[in-house]
Amino acid sequence: MTSTVTDPTRQALGCPSLFLLVLIGALVPAVPTGALVSAAAVVAFHRTAPFSLLLVFVTASLAAFLGDAALYWLGRRGLRSKNGSRWLKAIRSRAPEERLAQAQEKLAGHGVAVLVLSRLVPAGRIPVMLACLLAEWPLRRFSRGNLPACLAWAVTYQVIGILGGSLFSEPWEGVVAAIALTVLVSAVPGVVRRVR
Repeated sequence: MTSTVTDPTRQALGCPSLFLLVLIGALVPAVPTGALVSAAAVVAFHRTAPFSLLLVFVTASLAAFLGDAALYWLGRRGLRSKNGSRWLKAIRSRAPEERLAQAQEKLAGHGVAVLVLSRLVPAGRIPVMLACLLAEWPLRRFSRGNLPACLAWAVTYQVIGILGGSLFSEPWEGVVAAIALTVLVSAVPGVVRRVR
């Protein structure tokens, strides 16, 4: 019975699928990439843990890094073009003015450290990325800060998945727990903002 539950789950969360979904999620921030990484970590935890977990980590962090680099490059192109671009407009539409102003202020004061932390804060990545674009950071400088950010992000969501996977004997139960925990972690900042 266990194999019938886990085999389709393993196939659906294979590394190529994970890579593609996280890459798309970096370009289109509506995809819940953290939940995907956590779910993949649960499945990896119930398999040959060390190797599978390492593969999930490398896949997720590489896809996030490449997706962020592509979005940043598209945003820089939009800044240089006369009429902007739809990518730049999409980035701007996801960064409210007050969040952008905070990101610009923090970026000016703390530099790359803000970029690293922005990936760990739900809905923090886009305002900081836009602040980097408006500060005219070259892609190379952005990438130097974004690499540790993507590594930290992948580790964080993988740990959530490992915690979910370790609590339950069935992988599907761990996946549900990891996704619920990811959604909860993502919702907290929004709730705190509304309460203020």
